Amino acid sequence: MTTTYAVLSEGLQKRFGAVHALRGLDLAVAEGTACGLLGPNGAGKTTAVRLLTTLLRPDAGSARVAGHDLVREAAAVRRRIGVTGQYASVDGDLTGRQNLLLFARLHRVRDAAARAGELLDRFGLADAADRPAATLSGGMRRRLDLAASLVRRPDVLFLDEPTTGLDPASRNRIWDAVRALKADGTTVLLTTQYLEEADRLADDIALVDRGRVAHTGSPAELKALVGAYVEAVVTDADALARAAAVLDRLTGAAPVLDRERRTAGAVSTDPTLTLPRLVRALDAAGVPLVDASLRPPTLDDVFLRLTGGSDDGGDNDNRGDSGDNDSKELVA
Repeated sequence: MTTTYAVLSEGLQKRFGAVHALRGLDLAVAEGTACGLLGPNGAGKTTAVRLLTTLLRPDAGSARVAGHDLVREAAAVRRRIGVTGQYASVDGDLTGRQNLLLFARLHRVRDAAARAGELLDRFGLADAADRPAATLSGGMRRRLDLAASLVRRPDVLFLDEPTTGLDPASRNRIWDAVRALKADGTTVLLTTQYLEEADRLADDIALVDRGRVAHTGSPAELKALVGAYVEAVVTDADALARAAAVLDRLTGAAPVLDRERRTAGAVSTDPTLTLPRLVRALDAAGVPLVDASLRPPTLDDVFLRLTGGSDDGGDNDNRGDSGDNDSKELVA
């Protein structure tokens, strides 16, 4: 079956003076999926989002978003997307309902009042709909901001750090809302520093490093590249050599020894290695164990292992980044 892409970029480049923010970004996001755009600060994530949402023009390369060329059909792209920036863009002096009515009318949505009411109900804001937005909690304002991005039912939703600063309960409500959007067929492109967030929400991950996509794949596929961490804690230092030999044989990686803690550890990319198999092998070798563990990798491990993690040569996320106004800037 042929895959249809909601976002497809090839060789996108962008400079800010001497800073080469994007050096040839290739990205493919299938329709109806959620893609997590991850990378260290300065890697190019925010610049990529601002290009793909038409807030910046690329210096080179091409992209299609929601079936339209990013440069030649910028107005058509804006009509098909929604954007939630890093900070809430709602007007604090207006009520929640008035904010949604404002966005709906700016976007020429028919029956704006009905759409505003529908979104207030959907995001659990109906009871606070007629309070000034400035009096709402941070989590409620964030949900209101997300609702404002959806007034005209976008095909593609860009979420730039959507839960920064929120408490766990508010974060979970945003996650539930994103899952519901994806279930309805909306394509979501998400940038986040919360790697657990990407792990829970994204079908695919694009790791951006130094202005390019360095690795792509599902969370499980990327974790498989990193491998699980295997560790054996022994009763005495004399047993470390035998434990290391077992780990070397099972993992094919040179173990790291800590004589003070009496531990031997190694990274295994063998998906068939299990904790019972590890314990049996150590026992068969006569290794006196205190403890043994096999920890599956997290996206944090993937992030640290597969990205350079430096701030040079990237997009300088503070450069002209009025992320809190993105959804207002995109009125076609």
